[in-house]
Parts: sequence; structure tokens; C-alpha cells
Amino acid sequence: MVRQRRAPSAEFAAAYREHVDFVWRVLARRGVAASELEDVTQEVFLVAHRRWGAWEAGGSMRAWLYGVARRVAATHHRGRARRLRKHEALAPASAEPSLDARLDDRKRLAALGEAIAALEASQREVFVLAEIESMSAPEIAESLGSNLNTVYSRLRRARARIARAMADHDEPTSTSGAA
Repeated sequence: MVRQRRAPSAEFAAAYREHVDFVWRVLARRGVAASELEDVTQEVFLVAHRRWGAWEAGGSMRAWLYGVARRVAATHHRGRARRLRKHEALAPASAEPSLDARLDDRKRLAALGEAIAALEASQREVFVLAEIESMSAPEIAESLGSNLNTVYSRLRRARARIARAMADHDEPTSTSGAA
């Protein structure tokens, strides 16, 4: 029989304070709507509190919380998709940005977002954890339950695809003849 250890209040409170911003960012990058981030973040920590005994004390708390957040976000998205199908009143947002209202920096940021979104899901996940969340490859491997060499390979491929996409975006375009 495996005995679950309970989360001591002070230990859990300290873990919450240290990692709440990280969990918030993970959920935001996994597509949780801004209006729902607070509730879903709370759900992650409720699950973490219930499953505290599953965390191995020698392991990375951040990696473990990432796994919890990933599963909670997936469950949240499934529930949201069911609700949207029921209430198909929401129209999809227009994908056409107003070109004359955009600044060059905003265009570049949008291109980066598109390049990240175009990555395979496994590459995108590793890229976001490494480049945005500053997690080490061993932490990423632990949190995803992946082989360390697989993480390095996915990260290398993701970086190369992002670099190519941004190089294509940054090529100068002809604007002559317009006055």
C-alpha cells in the first residue's frame, strides 16, 4: 500500500508563493483565456494539494507543477469545447488584422507567435518551456516524462524552424512607388 503524505500548510503555502506566477504563465501559454486564468490556476493548486503525496521530494517542484498544470489545462479545454459546442453563439474572431493600424514591432511579434503556433505540438511545448519559462532540458524532460536527448532534439528543431520563419518575415519588401 502506497501511503500519501499530506501537504504541510507552511510547505504548500511556500510552494504556492514561489510557483503561482509560473503556473499562471504556463496556463496562459496553453491557451487558457485571460478571464479564466485565476480560476484555472486555483484548480491547479487544488489538484496539487490533493496529490501532494505524488510529488517526489527530491524532484523538481516546478516540473511536477508543470505536469499538473498541463493536465488541468487539457481538462479545462475539453470542458470549454463542450460548452462552446452547446452554445455555438460565439463567432470566430477575424483573422484579418488591420494592416494600417499595425506597427513593425507588433507585426514581428505576431510573426513570432505564428511561427511558434506552427511548430509541432511536442516542439512547441519544449520551446516554450526552454525559451519562455527558462526551464532546463533536464527539468523539461522530467516534467514531460521524456528522454533528455528527445528534449534536446525537439528544442534544436524548434529553434531552427523559428529562426527560418523569422528570417523569412524579416526579408525586406518593396515599398517603392507609394507616396
